[in-house]
Amino acid sequence: MVLQISAPSQPEVIYPDCDGQPVSNNTIQFRWLVEIQQNLDYLFADDPNVFVAGD
Repeated sequence: MVLQISAPSQPEVIYPDCDGQPVSNNTIQFRWLVEIQQNLDYLFADDPNVFVAGD
């Protein structure tokens, strides 16, 4: 007997926002992302095992 397994369905992407735009597609969200990235970079500056980046 052969059983065909169907591919798992991909969930719909839901962006956590209130303006209808994906995250960081507006200036306020972008500024917060940069602020968080810079603070994490400063916090882990002396730890060679941590890489901080923002996208």
